[in-house]
Formats: sequence, structure tokens, C-alpha cells
Amino acid sequence: MSLRTTHNQIEFGVGDSVRVHQNVKEKEKTRLQIFEGMVIAIKGKQVGKTVTVRRIGAANIGIERIFNLGSPLIEKVEVVRKGTAGVNRSKLYYIRDKSKKEIEKIYSRAHVRLTSKTQTADASKKGKKSKSRTK
Repeated sequence: MSLRTTHNQIEFGVGDSVRVHQNVKEKEKTRLQIFEGMVIAIKGKQVGKTVTVRRIGAANIGIERIFNLGSPLIEKVEVVRKGTAGVNRSKLYYIRDKSKKEIEKIYSRAHVRLTSKTQTADASKKGKKSKSRTK
């Protein structure tokens, strides 16, 4: 159960929106197929590590694909949008029942957490105390 993994020096994690480039062989020709979606699970160790990516297709039908990161067919993985900071679990299977609007909350939560971290880091560099409530 890991929240983060790497593929060819590119680090991504559960909750990130990624674009997976995969080589597909049809008869004698090969082509590059791109699948873009949110990482909802990372399983396995080392060579057998798999990543489950989910996207919403036509007519609001969910499409999930499981990619083996050790496969030579996976050309590269691009991170489109960071969302790991907004995630509290290693498996996001509950996303299957959510709408696009509810899924966007993960990204907004990640944005808020990342901006608050940078603000507290900036304040500590200047020697000021960060704003916090005391009871």
C-alpha cells in the first residue's frame, strides 16, 4: 500500500491525474495510445507494480485500466495534475460512486494544503510565527 511511485524518474501518486503512453501492436504496425485519468490505486512491489487509472468516458461511463509499470509497453507517464496532497487513503475506490464535481474536491483540497504549507514555510523563513489559533 503505497501512496507514491516512480516510473522513469517521474514521481506520481494516488489522486494524481496522469497521462499514460502505451505502445499498442496491431498486426505489423505499432502505435502510441494515450490513456488519461486519475490514479485510484497502486499495488505491488518493484517489477510487479501495477497502477489503476480511471477516467470518465462518453455518456458518463467510468473506464478503468490497470497498467503494469514493469512492462516495456509503457513508454512514459506524464503527471497532468497533482492531487496526492488532497488524498487521505491509498485506495480511492469510493471515487467510482462520485460525480465529477465531487471528485474535483480532491484537487481543491490538495491545492489548499499545498498553499498553506508554502505560506507557513515562508513565514518560518522570515522568522515570523505562522497564524494559528490558541484556546
